[in-house]
Amino acid sequence: MSGKLDPNGAMLHGKASGATRRDTKVIRDNKPPSTPPPRAQALRRAVAGMFVLALMLVAAPAKARDLVVALHDMLAPGSLRDALIRPFADAAGMAVDVQSWGRGPPLRARLEAQPDWDVVSLTGADLLAVCEAGLVEKLDWGALGGRDRLLPGGASDCGLGLGLPALVLAWDRDKLQGAPGWAEFGDVVKLPGRRGLRKQARGTLEIALMADGVPPGEVYRTLRSDAGIDRAFRKLEQLRPYVVWWQDEVEAARLLASGEVLMTSAPANTIAEANRQDARNFTVQWAGAVTSQFALAIIRGTPNQAAALRLLAYAAEPANQATLARATTIGPLARGALAPLEPEAQAMMATTQAALAAALPADEAFWRDNLLRLTQRFDAWLPR
Repeated sequence: MSGKLDPNGAMLHGKASGATRRDTKVIRDNKPPSTPPPRAQALRRAVAGMFVLALMLVAAPAKARDLVVALHDMLAPGSLRDALIRPFADAAGMAVDVQSWGRGPPLRARLEAQPDWDVVSLTGADLLAVCEAGLVEKLDWGALGGRDRLLPGGASDCGLGLGLPALVLAWDRDKLQGAPGWAEFGDVVKLPGRRGLRKQARGTLEIALMADGVPPGEVYRTLRSDAGIDRAFRKLEQLRPYVVWWQDEVEAARLLASGEVLMTSAPANTIAEANRQDARNFTVQWAGAVTSQFALAIIRGTPNQAAALRLLAYAAEPANQATLARATTIGPLARGALAPLEPEAQAMMATTQAALAAALPADEAFWRDNLLRLTQRFDAWLPR
């Protein structure tokens, strides 16, 4: 039987195909057709109205929400928003909701709670963790123009690299001549004076080993042994009387500017900013600089995947990464993005050919496996 719904929701049956009418009995009487009571009519109309409304809601397409981009609050969120996200939104004619994250639960826990995010900026360590957990999308590099658009390490399975922050050895050329390295940093007899170090295990243990004569290429192999970890802590113990500990990145530059330290570990972009904004004469050593990228990733299962891919494709353009590099003073990872920058700006970025060749890329898998126990040991050692 075929049929359709009348306005009141009743089924109007059509004739069965090929059926013949026979033995049909028609009953008539002189009574007027019966009508339902008023309350029954009102109830039928209400039910019918709700039924029609339900059909309309099912048929109506869901309104797409804005693209939501969550920016790590320690990865130049203001510069990233103004130099990349807003220009993309204007160019695409798309509404983008920018949020902030960083303090609080780890990123993996946040993504497991299914936040209302589409794209996230994150560190290399976080990228490794959430990619392995399947919480971000594997990228379609064909749709993004190919992995070769970025420098080695910039195009991973789940992330598009935006820049390469670096923890470097820095000093003031007005107070220290020459080009010291980590070996000179560790030799307080040859170069007397106080040293600045970040108050955390990651980065500091690598520096301790290089200050003790371990070549950059051997650092993580050494740290994977108990003897190597002990060696790093012995070197820190030797340096302890000469160390000024810093936590905030700006504090590292302030220690140099005030003369409290002769040299210090510091983020390269912080030193570049001090030179640009405060007319300092600081410089850095790229040999043994500890580098770790920051990137964009797409949240697994986002309904805005097409828009998210458009953002990543925009972020992969050399001209757009050059604009971001000017704003953050962090070396861009798109090939050709350094070319528009001034030579003095390029010299302070970790993605020049010379800097890349001399640097020590952070071993994110090592820190994924060892961060907790080495942080606990470092924190226990520090107050002695």
